[in-house]
Amino acid sequence: MTAVLDFEKPILEIQEKIEELKKISLESGMDLNKEIETFEQQAEDYRKELYSNLKPSQKLQIARHPERPNFMDYVNYICEDFIELHGDREGMDDRAIIGGLAKIDGRPVMIIGTMKGKSTKENLEYNFGMPQPQGYRKALRLFKHASKFNIPIVTLIDTPGAYPGISAEETNQGGAIAVNLMQMAKLEVPVIAIITGEGCSGGALGLAVADKVFLLEHAYYTVISPEGCASILWRDASKASEAADALRITAKDLLHFDIIDGEIKEPTGGAHTNYEEISANMKKAILDSLDELSKLSPVDLKEKRYQKFRKMGAFLEG
Repeated sequence: MTAVLDFEKPILEIQEKIEELKKISLESGMDLNKEIETFEQQAEDYRKELYSNLKPSQKLQIARHPERPNFMDYVNYICEDFIELHGDREGMDDRAIIGGLAKIDGRPVMIIGTMKGKSTKENLEYNFGMPQPQGYRKALRLFKHASKFNIPIVTLIDTPGAYPGISAEETNQGGAIAVNLMQMAKLEVPVIAIITGEGCSGGALGLAVADKVFLLEHAYYTVISPEGCASILWRDASKASEAADALRITAKDLLHFDIIDGEIKEPTGGAHTNYEEISANMKKAILDSLDELSKLSPVDLKEKRYQKFRKMGAFLEG
């Protein structure tokens, strides 16, 4: 059974009434189809209204839904002939970042992304989607490989941030991310990044210096998690909802500030309700972007990418 979020409980109550009416109809032989249809329409209308007016804190819950598609789910729906490439060539294969060669509608791509699990065992294997320095170095190796052979790059990002543990700091977490930012800016092939769930801090940005950056409708992209922000500003992580509002983390706000290039619509109820539909929407965005970016020369790609990020954070002084 799909996990029900707090704000979805009114829909669940209507659905329970529908099931109860169906049971009564079956057991008694009474014709309750009209009543059932009324409740079903009520549930559908409420669902559409609810999901078209979500608060940032509610989008946050959907972005973190335990059944939300992960990197390999998207690869399986979007790509053909995926071949995973392992390791950073310095002794480690960080499972929080997975990447490899694939085809999308016959077009070769290098697809790389953060990976989350759907069980405790899987999350331990993938470190809850939090990469270590070796993961960013693996991604960089694949970026350079793609650039050398003129293969477009697609990154799918869903991470609460880079791993903050002592082992990561000892192996230069900040340096690994900084090198990725610099080297991604220099890539001579099209780069498309999609934030599919959580996009937190430098852990996300280390894979998102791209020509086109997209955000799924209920994903979020931020310099710090709302809980982290609340802990700093109010010394109270329970005020994460207020922080989410203030941080402007949703696609609507990020489009307004020119942080992202587009929003990819999700099925009503979130990406976890229909893997096929959300994958098809993402695939279209990728292919449309490849058509556009493939017309640019390597020099133009780099210049436009540089200017795109250079203008972020512009402000006026009074």
